[in-house]
Amino acid sequence: MTTIEVVKAEDLPLNEVVELYGAVGWLVYTKDPDNLLQALKGSSTLVAAREGETLVGLARVISDGASICYLQDILVLPSHHRTGIGRALAERALEQYPHVRQKVLITDDEPKQKAFYEALGYTQTEDFQGGSVKAFIRFD
Repeated sequence: MTTIEVVKAEDLPLNEVVELYGAVGWLVYTKDPDNLLQALKGSSTLVAAREGETLVGLARVISDGASICYLQDILVLPSHHRTGIGRALAERALEQYPHVRQKVLITDDEPKQKAFYEALGYTQTEDFQGGSVKAFIRFD
């Protein structure tokens, strides 16, 4: 049975988090575990999915709690994809932000991810019907 719960960064053994990020191929995070730990600590909300003692998923949110909520990461072990864990993580992570109008995420350009986020109610900026929206990004 999988449990989904809001946690603090201190509740997550860093080695387990690094293994999870590595398992999904997000190696830029695994190269600097201390930076990853700082990112987790700086998150507004962290949600973990565990199957027994094993960390099988993680989601984190960055938000001002009033006008914007940024869903930064959703990771699920590949062996647990398509089981509902990703949706449960996203829903649990966002449940404390119902009053926040602007919910944003940035992701890779992969068809499976597009379908997943659209199933959660997100729309790509070029498909957004509520007016002209552009996203800008800068990586240093």
